[in-house]
This record gives sequence, C-alpha cells and structure tokens, in this order.
Amino acid sequence: MKEFSRLLRIMKKLRHPRRGCPWDLQQTPGSLKEYVLEEAHELIEAIDGGDSAAMREELGDLLLQIVFLARIAEEAGEFTMAEVCAGISEKLIRRHSHIFGTVQVAGADEVKANWEKIKVAEKNKSSVISDYPASMPSLLLANRIASQASGVGFDWDDAGKALDKVVEEIAELRAEIASGRQHEAANEIGDLLFAVANVARLLKINPEFALARSNREFTRRFRFIEAQLKKQGKEIAGASLAEMEKLWQKAKEDTNISEKLKVKSEK
Repeated sequence: MKEFSRLLRIMKKLRHPRRGCPWDLQQTPGSLKEYVLEEAHELIEAIDGGDSAAMREELGDLLLQIVFLARIAEEAGEFTMAEVCAGISEKLIRRHSHIFGTVQVAGADEVKANWEKIKVAEKNKSSVISDYPASMPSLLLANRIASQASGVGFDWDDAGKALDKVVEEIAELRAEIASGRQHEAANEIGDLLFAVANVARLLKINPEFALARSNREFTRRFRFIEAQLKKQGKEIAGASLAEMEKLWQKAKEDTNISEKLKVKSEK
C-alpha cells in the first residue's frame, strides 16, 4: 500500500542517525510502552463513543507505535516490518483452516474452539491456557482463560447455570464474612469475580468494558450529587446518606431518560 510505504519512509527518516529527530532517536522499546498503552486506551474510547473520525485518528496513532517499534528492531538487526506483516499473515492463514483449508465449521463458536486447538498445537504448549502478561487486567484475563477452557469443552451449558455459580459464591462469601475469616473472604471475592466474568463471557459481554462503563457512570452520578449539593450551599461531607441517595436516584433517572431519547433518535 502506497500510504503505508510512505509511513515507513517517514519513520526511517525520523530515526536517521545524523539527520533524524533527537526525540525519536532517544526512544527505545521500553520508553514506547506507555505510548502503546495510551494509544490503545484512546482507540477504545473512540470506539465506545462511536466517533469514526476519532477512531481513524487513533488507529493511526496506534499504527505509529507499531511502525516505530519495528523500525527500532530493524536497526538492531532483529526483524523488519515486512517480517511482522508476513508473520501475522501466515498465522491468520494457519488459524483459519475453515477458510484457507478443508476444515468445516458450523459457526463462530466452532471457529473460536478450532483457533485455540491450532494455537496449542503450533506452540507445542503443555496447557490449553496461555501464559498471559502479569500486567493484563484481571477481569479481562478471567474472560480469556475461561474462554480457552471452553474451547475444549470445560464450560457451563448456558449463562443461567453460570449465574447459579455466582449465587453459590455469594453464599460462600457471606459465610466467610460472618465467621470473620478475612483471608478466606478475599479468596471468595476472587471466586465471585471470576464467576461474574464467566457469566459475562457467556452473554458475549466483555467484563472489563462493562466494569469500565459502570465506573464512568458511577463517577458521573456522584459528581451530579456533588454539584446539586453545592447549588444548595452544602458540602457532600456534611450531607446525609438519605440526601445523597435521593440525588443519586435523580441522576439515575436522568440517565434513563437520556438513553431512551438516544434509542428513539437512532430508530
């Protein structure tokens, strides 16, 4: 692609040992980690906002980090951008044997299961579950490892049965809290979160994104409470729980009205 080749040439020029940009020349794979993470989060925000212009821009910013890292590796004689592209192309062909081969699949779930089986075989892994980065968000990790176990049949039949497991974990947590066993309660909290992540997976809901949405909504409603109390000449620290709950419900009601109007306008 012409524009992709142009981007590669620009990055090569920016990294020129004598005529390149001083800042770009200072960068290393380690220093670029924060930018990779930042750009990925900004892309997710653009996707969530349904903003195609912002999404296009953020895709470019993320692509820049990939090209940047590949250029540094090429300078070190490790690998090239062409090898990166070739590697992912070959992987896509290998793991889509129902498209590029003779394997027959009935639907998306079988595709996913087949992908995991091929992945285990080609990497000669001793376990179906991959070794994930320690920095990976735990809810997202729970979703991934349960999905990999599901690929070989270790799974609930439906979300309803998985929800029963949530109820079971809540009962076990209550028992540990009542007994005052803090360490055991912490273990049960983990089991409960894992069970909730499983329900989300079976409903095809990403638990990490679902929690992120709830975090944003909680923050919005709480700030609404603060603003309304300030209008009344009150500080939130001096307000009663009943006052705050009343304003919370008002914020919740406003959200529901906004969402209904949005749905109506989209029809």
